[in-house]
Amino acid sequence: MKLKSYKNNQWQQIYNGCNRWFIRPFKNHNLPVFILLVVVTAFLCVTAFPVAATLETQHIAIGVSIQNPTAQTQDLLQQGKVLYEAGQFAEAVKVLQQAVKSFGSQGNELQQAVALSNLALAYQKLGNLPPAQQAITDSLKLLEKSSNSQNLQVLAPILDIQGSIQLDLGQAEQALNTWQRAEVSYKQLGDRNGIIRDRINQAQAWQVMGFYRRALTILTQLQQELQSKPNSVSKAVELRSFGNALQLAGDLNQSRQVLQQSLSIAQKLDSPQDVSAALFSLGNTAQVQQDLKGAIQFYQQAAAIAPNPISKVQAQVNQLNLLVNAGQTAAVQTLLPQIQTQLAQLPASVTTIYAQINLAQSLMKFGTTPEAIAKICARALQQAENLADKRAESFALGTLGSVYEQTKQWSIAQNLTQQALNIAQTINAPDIAYRWHWQLGRLLKQQREIEGAIASYDTAIAELQTLRSDLVVVNRDVQFSFKESVEPVYRESVELLLQFQQTHPSEPILDKARQRIESLQLAELDDFFREACINAKTVLLDTVVDKDNPTAAIIYPIILPDQLQVIVKIPKHPLRNYTVNKSQNEVEGTIKQLREYLLEPDRTEEVQALSQEVYGWLIKEIESDLKDRGVKTLVFVLDGILRNIPMAILYDGQQYLVEKYAVTLSLGLQLLALKPLTQTKLNVLAAGLVQPPQGFKQQFPPLPEIKSEFDSISQAIASTTQLLNRDFNSKNLESKVNTVPFNVLHLATHGQFSSSVENTFILANDGPINVTQFDSLLRRRDQTRSEALEMLVLSACQTATGDNRATLGLAGASVKAGARSTLASLWHISDKSTAILIGEFYRELVKNEVTKAEALRRAQVKLLKDYPNYSRPGYWAPYVLVGNWL
Repeated sequence: MKLKSYKNNQWQQIYNGCNRWFIRPFKNHNLPVFILLVVVTAFLCVTAFPVAATLETQHIAIGVSIQNPTAQTQDLLQQGKVLYEAGQFAEAVKVLQQAVKSFGSQGNELQQAVALSNLALAYQKLGNLPPAQQAITDSLKLLEKSSNSQNLQVLAPILDIQGSIQLDLGQAEQALNTWQRAEVSYKQLGDRNGIIRDRINQAQAWQVMGFYRRALTILTQLQQELQSKPNSVSKAVELRSFGNALQLAGDLNQSRQVLQQSLSIAQKLDSPQDVSAALFSLGNTAQVQQDLKGAIQFYQQAAAIAPNPISKVQAQVNQLNLLVNAGQTAAVQTLLPQIQTQLAQLPASVTTIYAQINLAQSLMKFGTTPEAIAKICARALQQAENLADKRAESFALGTLGSVYEQTKQWSIAQNLTQQALNIAQTINAPDIAYRWHWQLGRLLKQQREIEGAIASYDTAIAELQTLRSDLVVVNRDVQFSFKESVEPVYRESVELLLQFQQTHPSEPILDKARQRIESLQLAELDDFFREACINAKTVLLDTVVDKDNPTAAIIYPIILPDQLQVIVKIPKHPLRNYTVNKSQNEVEGTIKQLREYLLEPDRTEEVQALSQEVYGWLIKEIESDLKDRGVKTLVFVLDGILRNIPMAILYDGQQYLVEKYAVTLSLGLQLLALKPLTQTKLNVLAAGLVQPPQGFKQQFPPLPEIKSEFDSISQAIASTTQLLNRDFNSKNLESKVNTVPFNVLHLATHGQFSSSVENTFILANDGPINVTQFDSLLRRRDQTRSEALEMLVLSACQTATGDNRATLGLAGASVKAGARSTLASLWHISDKSTAILIGEFYRELVKNEVTKAEALRRAQVKLLKDYPNYSRPGYWAPYVLVGNWL
């Protein structure tokens, strides 16, 4: 189907408020405020930002007595405010430039500073950051010329604006310092609301810099302060901002509670605007929680009570997207005409543009005809062009390029995408640019320009790497998905590299491919925790197997849509790869079935048959090489669903893999600096719980064999400190962590690994300890003790049923503990067999001084061969070693 080819100037500006589809750090700046000084009162208006569509407007009166400007000049500020709030930022810029000149000619420096700060806001909204930065700098210079009470009253909000611009420029540390200065000014003014808003923004700056705990501490303190305030519209707005910040921090349950409180206050005060805004934010949080039904209901309610048409449309567009994703065709067809009618009647504004683009994105997934989608985009594009919004212009061009991509009109799509990319680069917006590099790579690939496509993917991933700290605080608004917007960039790049490798064999290309998958795994962990996780000094695994441990080989399977690629590193040999002609669907089907059979009794034959098939994929090709090189340990860097099964159960027709090799897993090609455990005296801190706490007894059975598990540890290792049952609570654990010397933390209790941070935990007597709490528990220890945590043992945990990414939680637990290696179980099994295996593991470590991987292998083989009741793979196989295997 051929689309009409629009003129180039129609393709220029589309997508600033469409950030729901595209990664852009969500600035929770309630602070950027349009300041309007009049003769007696200054109105400080907290405006809505389309990124999060928080729909916020708050008016806070500040008494100011100033020199009376001419009515005409003051009216320019009022006009600028009206245009700004209507989303007509380019027009606001023109009016505010006149105001700046007029106040300057009058010698009214205070009003000129205010006009400049508002001008900076308008430029910021247009995505034009250099002039925004210059305007706010000029504003502050004017204020610094004189010091009086009037200047102080406008200094704080102007600093707020400066901080928001700095954060947009990627200057998080400068933004933090600026907001701290603003807080000091608000304290001098006695403005508690200003202080609270600044602290929320400071928390966000800490998050961007990767200081998650610092941010969470600030937010927790704010919560306590907000609770003590009397109910007011201001409190409802601040709670809403706080709830949004908690959502960004990944504390979704707490976010929902705070937003519910904001909603309750707004309802009591009969403020429809704040009720609608709270419902909208609740919809965003519910969506991130995967509560799609709840999210749809919240958006529906937000639209029903919205006091203005644009707020109503924003909520309806979000609702429509979820209905499309849920396949509710009838509901989509009912809601769509309402949205289209309302959008046609709304005046042009940035918010309207983004509503249209979000609608277009949803309709692309719904299967609406490309012509209809192109018309929506073209209208939004023309409006954006008229408003001179560069971010919108870039999004417009790129989105329309994707419409042409769908219709396979490659040259037009490429032209539009290149224009979009040029603009994104001009305004220094890597969060947009990566998207268009990716799209350009796809288009070049379709036109068989493979080397150009590889270069485009390389640049897209380089942009993502620069955004790494921002990725953790992305506003996961309704249409954003890591699996849709980030993961495919890496996977498609790897597929392209490996295809190129087939015709242009090259070890550097193989190396690039596997490093790219490693980068994806690190990005997955960052996405899981909402913070950058791996910042420690690392060493390449290749160096380890070539020099330090030349009896280990690395096996790197990569799941592609149409095939399974396996990259192998054998000691002192160059990288090699081979292809398995199994599609992603076939691989996932086999692994899913194998995992199910492993958990069922009397399925040993089926397990062996499927395990033999997987053995054929991963090992058979290199059997002779492994034998010839004397390889004793296999290090697997697993991809996707392959993480859900233990590699130890792979079967060659006669033996399981664990009978021939020690088996270990790695998070990627890099590893925390290696040190063999045999060179270290073991000191164990062991904590265990026989009976699950109240509220978890139906979910988890008792673990009566924990005492014998602890006895076996004590027999093997003299230096053991124990916390059992009632003594094992979060307070006691923290105390022991900070006072007892240990390098092995052994937790014998129920727990669960999940693809969600909230659902990844271990159970103590006083309830669950979330995976993020490992950080606060063990980081304090790191500050006072130089002894590294050599090993974390989680002997009774399991991965969440039906969660294909649950092993992210296992990897996350290891990362959060800061452990060199982690021994854990993929599913819960008999605690009696666990006690035997754990005892054998520690005995082998201490008595025979073997590597951790070999100690685990021997313990598993012991169960397999010497304990007939536990010979089934379901008993010995679930234990996996992650990280340092030496």
